[in-house]
Amino acid sequence: MKRLQAYKFELRPNSEQTRQMARFAGARRFVWNKALALQKARYEQGEKKLGYAGLCKLLTEWRNSADTAWLADAPVHPLQQSLKDLERAYANFFSKRSAFPRFKKKGRSDSFRYPDPKQIKLDQGNNRLFLPKLGWLRYRNSRDVRGTVKNVTVSQRAGRWFVSIQTEREVEQPIPNGGAVGIDMGIARFATLSDGSFYAPLNSFKRHEMALCKAQQALSRKIKFSSNWKKAKARVQRIHSHIGNVRRDFLHKTSTALSQNHAMVCIEDLQVGNMSKSAAGTAAAPGRNVRAKSGLNKSILDQGWFEFRRQLDYKLAWNGGWLIAVPPHNTSRTCPACGHVSADNRQSQAKFECVECGFEENADLVGAINVLRAGHARFACGVSGAVMPPAAGTHRSDSVAAQCSA
Repeated sequence: MKRLQAYKFELRPNSEQTRQMARFAGARRFVWNKALALQKARYEQGEKKLGYAGLCKLLTEWRNSADTAWLADAPVHPLQQSLKDLERAYANFFSKRSAFPRFKKKGRSDSFRYPDPKQIKLDQGNNRLFLPKLGWLRYRNSRDVRGTVKNVTVSQRAGRWFVSIQTEREVEQPIPNGGAVGIDMGIARFATLSDGSFYAPLNSFKRHEMALCKAQQALSRKIKFSSNWKKAKARVQRIHSHIGNVRRDFLHKTSTALSQNHAMVCIEDLQVGNMSKSAAGTAAAPGRNVRAKSGLNKSILDQGWFEFRRQLDYKLAWNGGWLIAVPPHNTSRTCPACGHVSADNRQSQAKFECVECGFEENADLVGAINVLRAGHARFACGVSGAVMPPAAGTHRSDSVAAQCSA
C-alpha cells in the first residue's frame, strides 16, 4: 500500500534567503487576494467564475505587466499553486465543507509550495535542500526522510521558517496490535478509556494564559508599527507558537500510544464547532450565562479534540486499525449494567448512579464503556452504518437490535 507522509523541519536560511522567502510568500498572498477579488467582482457583475486555466492566463499577464513586474522575481509554480488552492477552496465552499474563501493578511499563514518534485533536490547527508530561486537551504535534520519527494511547503511561524516535505512510499499492509477501546472526551479528564485508565488534560493555553495576557497588555501600550511594537508583537507570537507546540506534542504522544496499542478505537462524534459557539446572542435577544459559557468554550478549545481525532484517524490507518465515531447522545446517561437511559442517572459531572438498578461508577468511564459498545455494534452492522442513540427512558439493547436487523 502507498503511504503519504510529511516531514517538517526548521530551516536555517541566511539573511538573503530569509528576505527572498518573505518576498515569495508576499507574492503568493498577492496572487491569492487579486484572484479572489476578481472572482468576487465577476460574481457581482453576473459573470461566470473563472477556472484554474483562466486564472493561470491572467497570472502570466500580471507577471508581464509593468505594474506587477515584481511577480516575475518569484518562482511561477508556487504562484500557480495558490490559484489551485483558491480553486479547491471554492469547491469546498460549494460542497459545504468549509466557509467562503477569505483574503489573506500579512503575517498570518505566510507560506508557499513547490508542487513539482523535479525542481527539488534533497541532500540529507549534508542537511540541505535545494529550491528554485532560493538555492541550497540548510535545515535542522532531526530524522530521515523516507520515500520519494512529492512536494515541499515553506512556511513561517513566530519569526522562524519551516519546511514540510511530503513523500510517498510503498509499505506492507500492517497488522494491528491490541484489542478495542472506547474513549470519552472531557475537560476534567482529557480522555477516559473504557479499561478504566485516563489521560489528564494538559491545558496548554491555561498554563501560559497569564504570560500571554501580560505580553498582550505590553503590546497594547506601544505605538503601532514602531520598533518596540514589533518586538512586543514578536513576543506575543512566540507565546502563541509555544502554546500550539506544547498542545501538538501532547496530542501526538497520546494518539501514537493509542494507535499502536489498539486495533480499534471508538470515539464520540463530537461537533466541536457547535459545542464551542458563543452564547452572547443578539441585542434583541441576549444570551444567558454568557461568561460561564465563554469559559467553557475556552476550555473545550484548549483540549484540541478535533486535532486529536484527526491524528487518531491517520495513525490507526497506518497501523492497520480502525477509528469508529459514534453519536455522543446519551452515552453518559445509559447504564452499562441494565441499559436504562435517563438524565437522572448522571448525578453530577463525575458521578453516575443508575436510578433503576443502582449501578455506580465514574460518569466518564460509563461514557467510554457505552462508546465502546456502540462502536462494536456499528462495526458489526458495517462501519458505514451509524448506530443511532436510544431515546430517554428506553434500553440501548432494544435500539441496537432494531437497527442491526433493519
